[in-house]
Amino acid sequence: MKLIALDLDGTLFNNKSQISRENIKAIKEATAAGINVVISTGRPFGGLPFEAIKDTGIRYAITANGSAIYEIDTKKCLYENCLSDETAFSIIDYLMTKRVHMDAFINGCGYSPYKCLEDAKDLKMPPSIKEYIMTTRKRVNDITEMMRENNYHMQKMTINFPKDADDNYYCRDEVFEHLKKIPEITLVSGGYGNLEFTKAGVDKGVALHKLTQLLNIAADETMAVGDTENDMAIVKAAHIGVAMGNATDELKAQADYVTDTNENDGVAKAIRHFMG
Repeated sequence: MKLIALDLDGTLFNNKSQISRENIKAIKEATAAGINVVISTGRPFGGLPFEAIKDTGIRYAITANGSAIYEIDTKKCLYENCLSDETAFSIIDYLMTKRVHMDAFINGCGYSPYKCLEDAKDLKMPPSIKEYIMTTRKRVNDITEMMRENNYHMQKMTINFPKDADDNYYCRDEVFEHLKKIPEITLVSGGYGNLEFTKAGVDKGVALHKLTQLLNIAADETMAVGDTENDMAIVKAAHIGVAMGNATDELKAQADYVTDTNENDGVAKAIRHFMG
């Protein structure tokens, strides 16, 4: 095994968005043995836990559901595959009419309209993830205008849906039906009632193959660990696909191995199991 790809939320992170000592220790054991341990996340590059992983030997990150790969120390983008501006602008205009919290991932950063702050109050998700969303986004009045003015292009968008008094997500089903009819995007869910999309044909699995080419690693020397639908492509693409104990039933069904939960050092147990 030459490469291990690890999702963050619900996988490497516990429910407080922390990385356990045991997980850190196992990652160091792997990198010391010459294995490339990489992050594979739906987050933008700026959402990586840089401080927590700085001494682990992790050098690369697949970000924004596979739409960009970065070298962590240099912050250099090694690969990027963005949505067309036409598709991005059309969807943003549609979402601006809905009760949603949208995050556009651009150049490794998350951008969100000021309008979405009101709906953010009713987001129901683990406090650590809500805090991350609320404190790391760059707020702008108009994302499309900002993109046009700076010639920026969108790597990915995440949509989080607030809940009503009866604990139902506002307009999630309606937005899902609208987005799934757009052939120019790949649409998945990352958990907590959200929707996420990248350019059609872009996912973590495709990015894994791209990174293995860059690092001259064979496809049968890879392992990937995840917990939700946005990890399905990479768990299936890796030679060894691992589902967390807290993963969705659909992901577990596609995995080669199911490890413990994110609250019980599932990542560390999976790494050690396959390192022998």
